[in-house]
Amino acid sequence: MLITKLKSEEAIASLTSGKVFIINCHGCKEVGFPEEEAKALQKRLADEGKVVGTLTTDYVCNPTELALRLRAPMAKIAEADAVLVFSCGVGVQTISEVLEDKPVYACCDTIELPGFQGVTPLEYDCGQCGECFLNLTGGICPITACSKSLVNGPCGGTKNGKCEVNPDMECGWERIYQRLKAQGRLDVLKCPTQLHDFNTDEATKAAKESE
Repeated sequence: MLITKLKSEEAIASLTSGKVFIINCHGCKEVGFPEEEAKALQKRLADEGKVVGTLTTDYVCNPTELALRLRAPMAKIAEADAVLVFSCGVGVQTISEVLEDKPVYACCDTIELPGFQGVTPLEYDCGQCGECFLNLTGGICPITACSKSLVNGPCGGTKNGKCEVNPDMECGWERIYQRLKAQGRLDVLKCPTQLHDFNTDEATKAAKESE
């Protein structure tokens, strides 16, 4: 099972300098979603005149279904400067892939819990690390898209855009760079390196509590 928790209001506010389109995913019953908190936050954004439209749907991790559901609101999405996604990390990555020319931001962090997890037909995954990096990496997870889970750029072994661990795999950081370049957002990579806070990882917490 997964739990999504909202990022801080300050973090989400930093993503809303312009107009936004909001996508909520309520499809996977194996994901705990902070629905009431999300509604309250989205109402505040709407009251501030920042929201051009909202789509609440299910299973945004299915790219075929997602593409169909995005047809109707596509004009509104085009009006927005960015898309805010309230879902687990897999949903954010799926939407980022479909809307690859638009900044797509995660408004939630995903935390792993024991139990059954939803099934996605996609090759990428969410590391459920409790501290989502997708907003800094163009909607591509550096932890799961990189064989070494590097969060501060590619290693020295990448060659011709391929991973040195798995030559058949695209370098995750090459993908991140190309995505940000296409969006005109390479300046994002100039920010100070964000170190992962392992205290947000539920497995780490449990290990510390058992000591």
